[in-house]
Amino acid sequence: MAQLCTSEDPDMFRSLLSRIGDKWTLLVIGVLGEERRRFTELTEIIPGISRRMLTVTVRALERDGLVSRTVYAEVPPRVEYELTALGRSLQLVALTLADWVSEHQHTIVGNRRSFDSDAREP
Repeated sequence: MAQLCTSEDPDMFRSLLSRIGDKWTLLVIGVLGEERRRFTELTEIIPGISRRMLTVTVRALERDGLVSRTVYAEVPPRVEYELTALGRSLQLVALTLADWVSEHQHTIVGNRRSFDSDAREP
């Protein structure tokens, strides 16, 4: 556990945890899987993500070396994204976390309702 609080570069460590833990990153990494996907496919597969937020997310992932972007000289231009080897190494973590959420989400919903109900009582 001490590894969570110690790092050669604490700012970078927190930055990476923030990137990985944001609202969309793990979903994008999980969806990309072993396939290349077009931008429009990603917007259709990931519920609730706006085009702008997807653009911001894939650019950040590309900057970190987790996703590669290929642009084809076509009209209209075709752009595809895929995980790099580094991104695939994170994918297992993303899928494991997704399995945990799926397994425990109903329990957590019940816990939240109970907590909220108790908080409303004087």
